Amino acid sequence: MVDRQFLARVILGCFNAASLLSFATGLRRAFGKSTAIWYMLYQASQFHILYYASRTLSNMFAFGITTLALRCVLPEYPQALGSAVDRKRCRLSLCLLTIAGIIFRSELALLLATTTIVLFLTGRIGILRDIVPAGVLGLLLGLSTTVLIDSFFWQQFPLWPEFAAFVFNVIHGQSSAWGTHPWHFYFTNAIPRLLLNPLAYLIALPCALLQPSTRSAAAYLLIPSITFIFIYSFNPHKEWRFIVYTIPPLTAACALGASYIWTHRTKTVIHRLLSLAMVLSTLVSFFISTFVLLPASSANYPGAHALRVLHNHAHSTHPTISVHLCNLACQTGVTRFLEMPVRPAGSAPADSTLPEKLATSWRYDKTEDATLKSTQSFWAQFDYVLVEPDEEAKLRSMSDLMQWQDIDVVNGFAGLSIVRPSEAAGTVEEQVLQRFAGEETARFWSLGREFARNSFTRGWWVELKMEPKIKILKRITA
Repeated sequence: MVDRQFLARVILGCFNAASLLSFATGLRRAFGKSTAIWYMLYQASQFHILYYASRTLSNMFAFGITTLALRCVLPEYPQALGSAVDRKRCRLSLCLLTIAGIIFRSELALLLATTTIVLFLTGRIGILRDIVPAGVLGLLLGLSTTVLIDSFFWQQFPLWPEFAAFVFNVIHGQSSAWGTHPWHFYFTNAIPRLLLNPLAYLIALPCALLQPSTRSAAAYLLIPSITFIFIYSFNPHKEWRFIVYTIPPLTAACALGASYIWTHRTKTVIHRLLSLAMVLSTLVSFFISTFVLLPASSANYPGAHALRVLHNHAHSTHPTISVHLCNLACQTGVTRFLEMPVRPAGSAPADSTLPEKLATSWRYDKTEDATLKSTQSFWAQFDYVLVEPDEEAKLRSMSDLMQWQDIDVVNGFAGLSIVRPSEAAGTVEEQVLQRFAGEETARFWSLGREFARNSFTRGWWVELKMEPKIKILKRITA
């Protein structure tokens, strides 16, 4: 089952990567090779987009489609804006945005609206000739796809999941139950985090807007996305993934400014210094993404690791094993792909060398009801539990007739810690690098870190901090 998850994520990741490359190709045709190169450097050095590109979230399913849609509205010279070919590409863009909004994310209706208004006001499309046909086609394709497929899987007809989610979260106002942020969160927190390189939005972006040669192109890239973010900021519940579709055009606007500074680096000393700062800041962004954010994020999924540990420990020890998965475990990596397939009683896998009676059938429970979980009878049905440390104390105090044995504890990311000169650095980064890049890369990183500590930082360092997140307990009878 894990192999199927890898396959699904590879397909999604490749599609999103192809959409980003297509967007870069469109930038090259619209604004030149230098802009496309700087866009690819900025995009590749960012962390969140690439890290989540293969994540099976509805936002990332929509991301590739919206990126292709926004690529279609880039001016493609020598075709004139408003020509028959240009209108066809704009209609395709609106159709793709409509489909993505209907099937995957309802908030894309706002991005569709802002993009349509900008295209209409600039004379590239007309209402009856372009907007209506594109909207109708996207509506028919999107609705027919989502209603037929989702109704079949949910066994409820007719079912339009995104409309149901829109009613629940927006009409009924239930999205606030997931947490709220101030109005300016997207502008002061999410966008800087997603763009990552501070010089990109503090220097390159203002330069693109101030220079007459790039001002109109930068405004054309920014206005639909910034307007979408501005309107969407009135929704109290905010997450960076809700505006992830705007990062390619925002990055492209930054690339316009960086390209202008780079091509004028021989003109003045200021441009030469700014060019050097742009290159160095991009290298630093690559370093932070690879050696800080990647290990931190990799260590942020203790649920998946805990379930793997439990399977390795208990599989084939009993015919049937029942396990409770706490809320944190389900939020940090436990998916259906990681669960052992259910087998009929008395059956064994074809490649098993164990007796049939030891072919374990696993039963997983994800109950969240606090009232139900406060009773002894609820916990008595499980052989193993994955619980958070604070829930463990309540569990152990319930009854003397039911005791729990510690099997293992799984640590997770808990922020950054300062390593003093007299202290040894941890091994979290080495473990991640060893997993993804091999032992030699991990050893090289360890040597480089010690060299930097001894030569530049006088022994000081910043590393990942880990703390116990999930405990694996086995039920025993007193």
